[in-house]
Amino acid sequence: MKPRQKRIALIVAGLVILGVAATLVLNALNSNIALYISPTDVAAGKAPQGKAFRIGGMVKEGSVKREADGVTVNFIVTDTEKDLLVAYKGILPDLFKEGKGVVAQGKLADGGTRFVASEVLAKHDENYMPPEAAKAVGDAHQRAADNKAKAEAAGAAGAAPATPATEEKSPLKTGY
Repeated sequence: MKPRQKRIALIVAGLVILGVAATLVLNALNSNIALYISPTDVAAGKAPQGKAFRIGGMVKEGSVKREADGVTVNFIVTDTEKDLLVAYKGILPDLFKEGKGVVAQGKLADGGTRFVASEVLAKHDENYMPPEAAKAVGDAHQRAADNKAKAEAAGAAGAAPATPATEEKSPLKTGY
């Protein structure tokens, strides 16, 4: 072979190896992606069926139920609009508590009524909530406020104007 043909053969071989490596890397990344879905999105049918994804929100007060084996836990994750039952078998993080933020990774089961988690992550301090969970909770609060305003507007169409509620002062709040 001439030197020019050798160079072309090396360049082509290098491009083929680079293409195979890029394909393997992209395939690995694609199979490990876990989308974030809120309980409201799951209820609306937007969750991927048969694929792992993350669900986040707040652990509903009074919903944590531990099985007799000590490692199986069932709890409800809520974004204040919709709730989703989560089943997890494993050791929960130390910061996992009712009323606190949580993100769970897993798959839907039982026709989309139960989420089987393979991993549970708890928030790391009192002020932190994952951005996706904060957005989902904020969106749910906004939808609830919009629905309330619509209901009040429909009810006030024929009724006398309501008097504004006075703000109650808590003896625990000192104004600092």
